[in-house]
Amino acid sequence: MFSKACEYALKIMIYLCSVQEDGKRAGLKDIAEAIASPEAFTAKILQQLVRNRLLHSVRGPSGGFVLRKEPIPLIDVVVAIDGEGLVKNCVLGLEECSKDRPCPAHEKFSAVRDHLTGVLTSTMLTDLKGGIIQGNSFLKL
Repeated sequence: MFSKACEYALKIMIYLCSVQEDGKRAGLKDIAEAIASPEAFTAKILQQLVRNRLLHSVRGPSGGFVLRKEPIPLIDVVVAIDGEGLVKNCVLGLEECSKDRPCPAHEKFSAVRDHLTGVLTSTMLTDLKGGIIQGNSFLKL
């Protein structure tokens, strides 16, 4: 459903939300290890999240990454990495697809897209961190 980069970005953000609970920052190596992601790929995703103002990067020995604000809805992370295509574009890739000029799949998929948008908009990172903190949810195998 999401790109691999977006999947990792969601994991990064959930992980950072969970460690921030204790007032901690996390560095690149810690983040990459926590989500089982290659460091170089993780670094690129972190840069993108910083550029989109979802994260703040602090340099130095006690530096690392922290969320810029809370709560952050999942839709902000998805749009920052994958753009709005998932929630706005036609499922068949047509440039123009609307109620007035629908593609053959418009009726079936608009309800799915609207539901997904609603879930991503109403689900906050803070809603998902509890399982990580308690050890009931996992970000890697």
